[in-house]
Amino acid sequence: MADEPEAEEQATVEELMHAIRQIEVGQFLLSTVSTLASLAYGKLDSGAFDEAKAAIDAIQALLPVLEGRVEDGLRRDFEAALANLKVAYADAISSGQ
Repeated sequence: MADEPEAEEQATVEELMHAIRQIEVGQFLLSTVSTLASLAYGKLDSGAFDEAKAAIDAIQALLPVLEGRVEDGLRRDFEAALANLKVAYADAISSGQ
């Protein structure tokens, strides 16, 4: 009986490892870039410019990795979103929001 929780924990770990193996890196990165873009806009709105800049820089670093891993159209959409974020960041900095 004392081994039951340990066996359940082991099964859960194995299930988690199986789920992790099923994740495609390109799709995970796409999700990450999407989350970072939302986070960057939120940080801009709240005036946390250093945080917004860090998210923008992270997106810029990840986009080249997406090439060949996701549809070109999706990658281009995120490149456009990055360009828009950079403009929004520059506008926010220059207006001193």
